[in-house]
Amino acid sequence: MDLDLTEDQKAIKEVFSGFFTNEAPPTVARAAEPFGFDRSLWTRLLETGAPGMGVAETHGGGGASLGDLVVVAEAFGRAIAPVPLVEHLVAARLFPADDVVSGESIATLALHPADADGTWRIVPAGAVADVVIGVDGAEIVAVRSAAPGTGPRNHAAAPLADRSARIGERTVLGPAAEFSHAIAEWQTVTSGALVGIAAQALAIALEYVMARQQFGVPIGSFQAIQQGMADLPILVDGGRLLTFKAAWAGDLGKPGITDAGDSNITDFEALASMAFVFTSDGAAHATDRSLHYHGGYGFAEEYDIQLFYRRARGWALVYDDPSREALRLAGRLFPEVNH
Repeated sequence: MDLDLTEDQKAIKEVFSGFFTNEAPPTVARAAEPFGFDRSLWTRLLETGAPGMGVAETHGGGGASLGDLVVVAEAFGRAIAPVPLVEHLVAARLFPADDVVSGESIATLALHPADADGTWRIVPAGAVADVVIGVDGAEIVAVRSAAPGTGPRNHAAAPLADRSARIGERTVLGPAAEFSHAIAEWQTVTSGALVGIAAQALAIALEYVMARQQFGVPIGSFQAIQQGMADLPILVDGGRLLTFKAAWAGDLGKPGITDAGDSNITDFEALASMAFVFTSDGAAHATDRSLHYHGGYGFAEEYDIQLFYRRARGWALVYDDPSREALRLAGRLFPEVNH
């Protein structure tokens, strides 16, 4: 297993770091609130080919690996760009329709099965998506909005029950049991975005503690602050390595091993869960520490760190409380003590 970036991935990193730096500074995320979506940014993103880059070339996509998507996601997370890129990247791999691959139609995932009344709850980007993919009964289905591209509609709950009135085309994609792989891909790519948030929070903190003066010296020269920041690079780098290991396992496409006793874990879904739990905690910790060192300024809307602080928590909670995911992971890794 080689977790170094390939030459292609280095090029991808350069392209998308440049794109998000130029096109999605924090002012764009701030201006998109409270809704959290910038249609013009999404339109510009289409020009990069990002929406369909993870789709196989035989379906008109870019043929990018899961590891490639993680590279893009980290650049996306550093910018907290107000577009549903993570969800679309994964959804497009499940449903490579031409308009989804191009990004003309926005696709997203219902992360949990439909309720008994036929409603998907907590659908990230559900208010702007043209296509929602999720589990309905024993099937994975793709459901098209009756009026694509019209803007906010359902505020993140996707109704299935009243198909004749609210649902357009409905396509069966496969058995529900296969959706766990898509969730693992979503967790892996989301972990990449959370690594980006943590890395940028660290950069913001470093810039602030070197510029902010107290008693005639930068506050970054104080030992208490130095000690408080010393472990943040470990969280960033550790999260990045674990996320790339999950992506490696996903790209390998073979059954893996889950042997926690020997620290031999190559199972994709287990590694994806591990990466998600670790990076959720790492992003929360990094943004908390950065905001803390800003003092009261950190809570002010004029300061960027509060944007990252809120995204770090919100993006993780879209799926579930990370602590509950940690319990599920423990049950997977240690079934003999699972009660």
